[in-house]
Amino acid sequence: MESTDSPYDYYDYEETENSTKCDYSLWTPSYSIIPVLYILIFILGLSGNGVVIFTVWRAKGKRRTADVYIGNLALADLTFVVFLPLWAVYTAMGYHWPFGVALCKISSYVVQLNMYASVFCLTCMSFDRYLAIVHSRSSIHQHTRVYMQASLKVIWLLSGLLATPTLLFRTTNHDLSSNHTSCALDFSLVVSTTEQESLWIAGLSISSSVLGFLLPFLAMMVCYCFIGCTINRHFNTLRMEDQRKRRLLKIITTVVVVFAACWMPFHVLKSADALSYLDLAPATCAFLRFLLLAHPYTTCLAYFNSCLNPFLYAFFDLHFRSQCLRLLNLSKSLHASPVSCQSSQKREAQALATKV
Repeated sequence: MESTDSPYDYYDYEETENSTKCDYSLWTPSYSIIPVLYILIFILGLSGNGVVIFTVWRAKGKRRTADVYIGNLALADLTFVVFLPLWAVYTAMGYHWPFGVALCKISSYVVQLNMYASVFCLTCMSFDRYLAIVHSRSSIHQHTRVYMQASLKVIWLLSGLLATPTLLFRTTNHDLSSNHTSCALDFSLVVSTTEQESLWIAGLSISSSVLGFLLPFLAMMVCYCFIGCTINRHFNTLRMEDQRKRRLLKIITTVVVVFAACWMPFHVLKSADALSYLDLAPATCAFLRFLLLAHPYTTCLAYFNSCLNPFLYAFFDLHFRSQCLRLLNLSKSLHASPVSCQSSQKREAQALATKV
């Protein structure tokens, strides 16, 4: 029997008395398809999120509150995709981990950290739009920067704490008979029976889906319900400033919808597996085989979210697109600068060109 020990896995499919006749072998092409998709996500995510971070950093005094959250969201995605080639190699080698215990723990931890930090940043962005549109008062705007800085500290601290179980329990397990090393969760330090292990697996799986998807998504939906009611009530009297708020709202809403579309299948599948451990879902061969075969692809879909956001910003956000174009046309703008500064700026442009 083979198992898909991806960085999000909380489970291994075990042979039991009732499941010895089940076929748990993976679809063979997955060993080639999944690594290719991982490398594609790595390339797009590294370049796209790198541009987003650099654009937000260069904006400085022109940053909107949403831009700061967007920058932190890109940072979480960039940190994650850096480790993705390790998982591509792991899958291509038939789920054999040759990189040691430390990288097994760290890369798995970063994956979980990314999941929590991303959804918490999106929640804060949605709440920021709620305050800006539903409670558009000067007293709120005066404290926006203080709230934003405090919320970012909470986001990263809470994400780090919630991802800690992965850091503690992820480890390598070497099978001498097959000379195969897996990178998976090991609860042997805290459990002594199979029943206890099932409870830990189900508990961590369900709690991560609830805290890392369901509750934040519900909070975002509440914010958007209030925002929608406010916009509909005052649609005919919106000022130019309100129109700008609506455009930014459209961007953030699109990012949230794409996030939900990418992550929902993964969390539904993982929750279904957790329920099967608690005997609350069917444990038939067909059902368990479906979970096994679908899991790598729902995981891949979730990973794709880490490289989609930069393209969404470029497509929907005029402000972000103009900032990117300024960076891309940097050499041209330097060439068109006053004569007094021309020589020094040319040298700067040449220095930048040699670094690219």
